[in-house]
Amino acid sequence: MPRITYIQQDGEAVSADAFPMMTLMETALMGNVEGIIGTCGGICSCATCHVWIEPEWVDQLPAPEAEEADMIEGLAHRQPNSRLGCQVQMNEALDGLVVRVPPAE
Repeated sequence: MPRITYIQQDGEAVSADAFPMMTLMETALMGNVEGIIGTCGGICSCATCHVWIEPEWVDQLPAPEAEEADMIEGLAHRQPNSRLGCQVQMNEALDGLVVRVPPAE
């Protein structure tokens, strides 16, 4: 089971286990990570699951698809390593992944 560490806005690290095929957003919600809301339920339409992927992990994820890239483009706190948690599906290769929760939009 992959384990993800979320660095919340206050700097506190919260780790959560993800079942295979869960998303970063679903794992964060189950782990009570502050700042990840998932208002749209994971259909890539609200960006309330925005995270920054730690640089050493960015190349291990598939590139965002057009819909996700468009949503990220409109975010005030976007960075080159921004992703929507609802679009990042977990697998064993991502065990140890570290992400940061940016300020709310």
